[in-house]
Amino acid sequence: MVVAPGFIDMLGQSEVSILVDPRLPSKIFQGITTEITGEGNSIAPLTPALIRADSASWRHYGITPDWTDLDGYFARLNKQGMGINLGTYVGATQVRRVVIGDADRAPTPAELDRMTGLVDEAMRQGAMGVSSSLQYAPAPYAGTEELIALTRAAGRWGGIYATHMRNEGSAVLDAIDEAVRIGREAGLPVEIWHLKAGGKPNFGKMPAIVARINAARASGVDVTADTYAYTAWFNSFSAFIPPWAHDGGDAKLIARLRDPAARARIRKDMLTPSTKWDNEWLEVPGPQSILLCVVQNPKLKPLQGKTIAEIAKERGTDPIDTIMDILAEDDAFSEVAVFGMDESDVELALKQPWVSICNDSQGTSPEGLLGAEHPHPRAYGTFPRILRKYVREEHLLTLEEAIHKFSALPAQRMRLTDRGVLKQGMWADIVVFDPATIRDTATYAQPNELAVGMRYVLVNGVPVISEGKMTGALPGQVLRGPGWRRQRTEAY
Repeated sequence: MVVAPGFIDMLGQSEVSILVDPRLPSKIFQGITTEITGEGNSIAPLTPALIRADSASWRHYGITPDWTDLDGYFARLNKQGMGINLGTYVGATQVRRVVIGDADRAPTPAELDRMTGLVDEAMRQGAMGVSSSLQYAPAPYAGTEELIALTRAAGRWGGIYATHMRNEGSAVLDAIDEAVRIGREAGLPVEIWHLKAGGKPNFGKMPAIVARINAARASGVDVTADTYAYTAWFNSFSAFIPPWAHDGGDAKLIARLRDPAARARIRKDMLTPSTKWDNEWLEVPGPQSILLCVVQNPKLKPLQGKTIAEIAKERGTDPIDTIMDILAEDDAFSEVAVFGMDESDVELALKQPWVSICNDSQGTSPEGLLGAEHPHPRAYGTFPRILRKYVREEHLLTLEEAIHKFSALPAQRMRLTDRGVLKQGMWADIVVFDPATIRDTATYAQPNELAVGMRYVLVNGVPVISEGKMTGALPGQVLRGPGWRRQRTEAY
């Protein structure tokens, strides 16, 4: 057996699903004991208007939000218990939506002051930093100066800036430059989420991406990244639609998807090369590369696990029309897996010494409401897959290198000074596994399959897996960021 520190998921997405099944079996069977979440749209701050705007999602998961800020959300987690430790960023998109909604416009000076005030409040309540997810509307409407102002507010409390960059395809180098500029001018570290060279036209671009990041690091900017090491990404299906069509939120988007003139304009934009937005339609080889995974409309459930090519053939519709039809029928809720990366690029990113690991998927379960979804297999398999494929079979990484990327490296990045290594006095987040047998079992066709090989997983000293079986224990803790810790220190 190997005894190692518990694994840290640098982008986990479980802030809602942890309220549905707090055990998070998909996470613990991978050896994940800590997750960091909050990708642009964070769990707080929250307003009645936002709850109404996102009602389809809350209804889908059967959750009634009873919090307005991080303190309230953390109190709910502490009351119910959870199977892993959880920390979160405050999202730049979230504070934008609280203040100005989903409109495609810049904030006024007064609005920007209010937005930075919300970041400041979230940092004092325990956010790890501020995050952005600049591909998904209304996030693309935010200019660089707006992001610098928000990240500067987080930097004052010792936070970091984490980003799903504005572009991961044809304009990825420009997007890296923007992230680096934000970190430099705001004076805080930068974490690039799920580093990739997205889209067939960009296969082979990872050496240039690595060189650009290394140059930024050499210039004095503290920039690192993470990866999930699959060749398909997973995101909101509505990201295929150009940003202008999202102006005003999902209700306006759905109206445009049903309007013939707007559909014609959307189609034209999807077929026109551009560096002004991350055009996923032109990045994939074709509709056979888009797998419909999660829907909330019961009538669409039979389509989960089918490609857009298959659905279009069944319906007798054009693939682009099929995309727009499904989004309109599903209230823009749908999520998809998109096959758009090259294995050599994935491997080069994984090898970098400054790259840690993220699941980029919510914790889930083969059972109940969550088991009815069809997630990306990374939700169940990321960490064991790296141990199987890239350590045991392909020898791309040594076991020690992989464990470092799973534990000490992300703990250092997130300033979790009492986790990430095995040492007396640290919190006992510990995994015990057989390196010869640990493996992922989830596939794109059958994703709801738990990883195998974890003998014991301890969270804060309490087994959540014992002798290979889930115990049901909920010993996880809320992990609060540097602003909250500083306030407590100053109080004493």
